[in-house]
Amino acid sequence: MSPSPRTLWTYAFIDRPADLFGQAGEFWTAVTGTRLSELRGEQKEFATLLHDGADACLKVQGVASGPGGAHLDFPVDDVERFAKSAVRLGAEVIADQGTLVVLRSPAGQLFCTQPWDGASVRPPVVRGSRLDQVCVDVAPSAYDAEVAFWSGLLTDWQSLPGSLPEFHVLRPPTGLPIRILLQRLGEERPATAHLDLACADIEATRAAHERLGAKTVATGRHWTVMHDPTGGTYCLTGRDPETGGLPDST
Repeated sequence: MSPSPRTLWTYAFIDRPADLFGQAGEFWTAVTGTRLSELRGEQKEFATLLHDGADACLKVQGVASGPGGAHLDFPVDDVERFAKSAVRLGAEVIADQGTLVVLRSPAGQLFCTQPWDGASVRPPVVRGSRLDQVCVDVAPSAYDAEVAFWSGLLTDWQSLPGSLPEFHVLRPPTGLPIRILLQRLGEERPATAHLDLACADIEATRAAHERLGAKTVATGRHWTVMHDPTGGTYCLTGRDPETGGLPDST
């Protein structure tokens, strides 16, 4: 059996209600040191967060229904083979546009794949933080199968136990900008996803985000749960913004 195609870049999508698209774009460009591209799509529902001197790895999407969240897009060297590998491992194809395939993981998390467009330069740390992770929150009954799915699909990534029993990390090949954290929830509900930032100083980053309209929701050992000005959940984590690792780890 041949391995899955190589993932050559990753994009994290910031999914927010369409009527809050502008507010989301304003906040997330401010905290990531980016600027918003021209709007794209039939409803002008897509935009890219652009860096100077680096390739983009973040996009914002206005969703027609629901509160939004986050999802991943995998540029690969063979879209068809990547999608077939995902389906073989238990994913469902939601839409196949040829050069873009939308899929749903076994636990219900949406993700996309498309051809690689040459992106290779990872954006820098901005004011002590970097948005570098999508956390997929999975019900206990689906967690083991979801870990197996992503580990089997992303064969060129490292699949590692997390810092706590309820976490599993998928670390991308060197140079790719977004990694995946799978989190086992304490309740049965559909899978969702949120964004995580690695922060050299969580408290300083939290204060800066609150000045831009975010709100603190909860705090943990190495993380702070936040709501952005649109109400979208994300986390500030105490991981190293350069390596993605927790303090004293790589």
